[in-house]
Parts: sequence; structure tokens; C-alpha cells
Amino acid sequence: EGMAVPERVVLLPEEICLHWQQRCVTGLINLGNTCYINVILQCLTYTPPLANYLLSQQHSQSCQQQGFCMMCTMEAHIREVLYSSARAIQPTAFIRHLKYIGEEFEYGSQGSAYDFFRSILSAMHRACLSEHHNLDVSLRETTIISQIFWGFVRYRVMCLSCQAVVDSYKPCLDVTLDIRAASSLTALLENGVTPKQLDEKVYFSCSKCKDKAAAFKQATIHHAPRVLTLRLERADQSTGTKICKFVEYPEYSDLRPYMSDRAGEPLLYSLYAIVVHIGDTCCEGHVLCYAKASNGLWYRMDDDSVENCDIHTALGQQAYLLFYAR
Repeated sequence: EGMAVPERVVLLPEEICLHWQQRCVTGLINLGNTCYINVILQCLTYTPPLANYLLSQQHSQSCQQQGFCMMCTMEAHIREVLYSSARAIQPTAFIRHLKYIGEEFEYGSQGSAYDFFRSILSAMHRACLSEHHNLDVSLRETTIISQIFWGFVRYRVMCLSCQAVVDSYKPCLDVTLDIRAASSLTALLENGVTPKQLDEKVYFSCSKCKDKAAAFKQATIHHAPRVLTLRLERADQSTGTKICKFVEYPEYSDLRPYMSDRAGEPLLYSLYAIVVHIGDTCCEGHVLCYAKASNGLWYRMDDDSVENCDIHTALGQQAYLLFYAR
């Protein structure tokens, strides 16, 4: 509702399998300040719909891209991880092509796990479209990457003078939450969808009453992604310091209360990966992750060290990125 239906699709939604087809757990060797790469590779490897699609070899069997292909590289990596008998492997293919993934990344230098996550998904998305010449917006929204990770946010502005409503829609890869606002994920999400009055210096040009008036603005999730990615902002923009507070996050979450349409059945999501930053400042330190592997068990994944842990340990971290699957 409110958004155009694509005339063509890259991948049909019914081809996406949400449940695991393969079981194995393998660590990744740190090749020199590559922990930020390793954690994102692990989180993506243990994203069931992405792993299932790549293991089907649907992309590689039809890929005609010359040279480096991000989707083919990710497919080979996930296949090696999930079928390997080794304790840990070296993700060298990603290091060799780091500049292709993002110009800001340089081998040997520390990088942002969040930036790498967005960049590698963008690179995979481009690879899905490499053989399509008509890159209209609706077609771009039907790749496997779009259908798994992207959602849509509705921004509604209501004129306080005549109550006229204007809606706009934007694609959203992840949701960033200001953790200074509350100490639980539920409270942060509720705060995010609460209508807020626009700054007094900013007036809304209402097309109905033909005047500039005060207005409320509200953001809600209009189309929920299959995988919900949440970033808990730990960098205090005013001081530059790291916010080290603990934010409570649940193993299961219902997204329905934060949707544009709050009627209907619950939209249940299950936590499957957590990225944790260790260090005094956000510009340095170390990152590791906790992931629910294909065998249904939780693991603490710190580069080549992979140790089994319980759900209570996974839920007790100062989380930086949270991954929930529908």
C-alpha cells in the first residue's frame, strides 16, 4: 500500500528458504586487524535465508560476471565454512578484493564492522544486478539481498492546523537506535515510532490549508524485512566518547507494534547474531560476535576461537549490532 509493485523481479519471494539446510561451525583466522571483517562474515554465514540461497548455487551457475564477483566469493566462503572439517579457515578472498567491497577499507588498518556490513551487502547487491541492464528502482528491490535485508520505513507528517497527512516511503537496510534514550530494546523501538513535533523553527508547508504550520512527524516500519538489523549507537556524537551502558535485548521480538499497520498477527523475530565491540573508544579496540549456528546452538566467535555458550551469555553483552530473523 502506497508503494509501486515491481513489473519484473530478479528473484521470486517464494524461492527464499528461511530454515537451515546445513550444519557446521568454523572459526576465521585474523589476518591482521581483520576482526571487523570476520564478525560480519560470520553473521552473514549464519543468516539462514542467505546461506541457503548461496548453497543452492543458483547465482554461480548462471553468473556471467567477468573477474571478481562478490556473490560467487560469498558463496564459496559459506560453502567452505559450513562444510569444512577445519577448526578455522583464512578468508583471504575478501582481503584480496577489499577495495572492491569499499574504497575506505585498507588491509592492515582497523575498520568499522557496521560500515563493512553495509558495504559487503551493497557489493553483493550489485553482483546480483550485473547482468541486468535496466536498473529501474523496482527491479533493484527484488534481488536476494533486497528481499532478505531491506525493509521500508513510512514517514508521516501531520499538519497541526488542519490535520492533513503526507506520507513518504524510504528503503531501510538497518535501524540505528540512540541508546541514551532508554535501557531496553523494546523502549528504544517504542520511542522510535512515537510521533514527535517538528522543531519550532521548521514549519510544514501544508498543501491542504496552503499555509506553513507546526506539524508532527512519525516514522514506522511499513514493510518488514526478513532479517532485521539493529545498530545500537555507542558513539556519543557530542563528546566523541563510547557509550558503554548495557541495553537489554530479547531473544524473541514482535515487530507488529512498530509497524504502520498495527492490526493483524504478530510479526515474530528471533535473535541469531550479536556483534560486540571491546575497547575504550569506538575508533579502536576489537570486535567479536555471538551467533546461533545451524545446529541450533549459540557460539562465541572471536576470530579463530569458537566456543559454545548459552543463550543467557549471548543476551548479557554490550551489543553493538543485533540481527533478528523473521
